[in-house]
Amino acid sequence: MPRFDYVAVDGAGRTVTGSVEARDLALARDQLGRKQLMPLEVQPGRGVSRTGTAGPARGSRLDARALALATRQLATLIAVVPVEEAVRTLALQAEKPKVRRCLEAVHKGVVEGRRLSEAMGEQGRAFPPLYRAMIAAGESSGALQPILERLADGLEREQEVRGKVITALVYPAALAVVALAVITALMTFVVPRVVDQFTSMNQQLPLLTRIIIGISHAMRDWGWVAALVLVCAGALAGLALRRPALRLKADTALLRLPVVGRLIRDLHAARMARTLSTMIASGLPVLEGLNLTARTVSNTRLAAATRTMAEVVREGGSLSGAMRRADVFPPLLVHMTASGEGSGRLEPLLDRAADYMDREFATFTAVMLSLLEPGIIIVMGGVVALIVLSILLPILQINTLAAV
Repeated sequence: MPRFDYVAVDGAGRTVTGSVEARDLALARDQLGRKQLMPLEVQPGRGVSRTGTAGPARGSRLDARALALATRQLATLIAVVPVEEAVRTLALQAEKPKVRRCLEAVHKGVVEGRRLSEAMGEQGRAFPPLYRAMIAAGESSGALQPILERLADGLEREQEVRGKVITALVYPAALAVVALAVITALMTFVVPRVVDQFTSMNQQLPLLTRIIIGISHAMRDWGWVAALVLVCAGALAGLALRRPALRLKADTALLRLPVVGRLIRDLHAARMARTLSTMIASGLPVLEGLNLTARTVSNTRLAAATRTMAEVVREGGSLSGAMRRADVFPPLLVHMTASGEGSGRLEPLLDRAADYMDREFATFTAVMLSLLEPGIIIVMGGVVALIVLSILLPILQINTLAAV
C-alpha cells in the first residue's frame, strides 16, 4: 500500500510530521482528520513502504524566476477561468521542458479531483513548503486569487533584488578577474625576464626589488602547490561545516562580521516579516508561519532563533517579545511588531517593516557595490605601481653609478 508523508498541526498548535499508509491521497487526509491533525502537506512518501511499494521520485525544485512567472500568470488567469483551465494554459505555454512537465503533472492532479495545493505537493521539491501552505490557506478561505497575488509580489520582489545584485556584481567581478590575470602575468613572466638583466651586474638590488623577485619566484615555482592547498582547505572546510556544532559556530561568526552580518540579518528579517504578514492575511496562525520560515533559512543561527521564537509564541508569549529575546533582529522590526500587536494591526505593520528593510537592503547593497569597483582599481593600480617601481629602482641605481 502506498505511503504518504505529512506535515500537520495538532490540537495544541504544534507542527508534527510523519507518514500514513492509504490507498490514495484523500484517504490519507481522512486518516489525519480522524487523528485530530490538520494537514498542511500530504504527499507521496519517499523510499519503500512496508508492503514493498516504492514511492515516486521527488522532482527538482523550480528556479525562482520560473516560479515567480508561473505564480503571476496563475494569479491573473484564475480570476477569469477555473483552476484546472488556468493550470492547463500555463502548462501549454511553458517554454522550459522541466517547468512544462511539472505543470502538466499539477494539472493532472487537479483533473483527478485533488486540490491545487495537494497536486503541487505531489511534485516534491518543485514548490517550496511555505508556498504550498499559503496556497492551501487560500483554497480553504476562498481567497486563492489574492494569496497568489501576494505570493507573486513577494517572488518578483526577491527576483528584482537578486537581479540588481547580480547585475551590479558583473563588472566588478570581471574587473577583478582581469586584474588578477594581469598581476599574475607580470609576476610570472615579465618580472623574471626584466630582473635577469640585473643579475650580471654584481650589485645589491634595492629591498623592494628583492621582495618582488622573491614573490615572483614563489608564484612561478610553488603557485600550483598553493592552489592545491587552497582547494584541499576548501574541501575540508566544507566537510567540517556538515557537523551541526561547527556549522552553528561558523554561522554565528558570520553574523558578527561588520558588513556581511548586517546584510544577512536584514535580509532574513525582511523575509520573515513578509512571510508572517502573508500568513496572517492567508488566515494561517503566526506559529505555523514561524515554523515554516525556520525551515527555509540557510543560516543555522537564524534558524535556531526562529525556532526559539516559535516555542515562545507556542507557550503564550508575544511575537515582539520573542523577537527581542532572539536578539538577532533589527530594533525597527521589534518595535513595529510590538506596535502592531498593541493596535491589532500586525499584518500591515509587518508588511511596512518588510518594505522598509528591503529598501534599506537595496540601498546599502548599492552603496557597497559602488565602492567595490574603485576599490579593485585602487588595489590593482597599487600592486602594478609596486611592480613597476621595483623594476625602475635598479635602473635608477645603474644610472646613478654611471654618473659617478
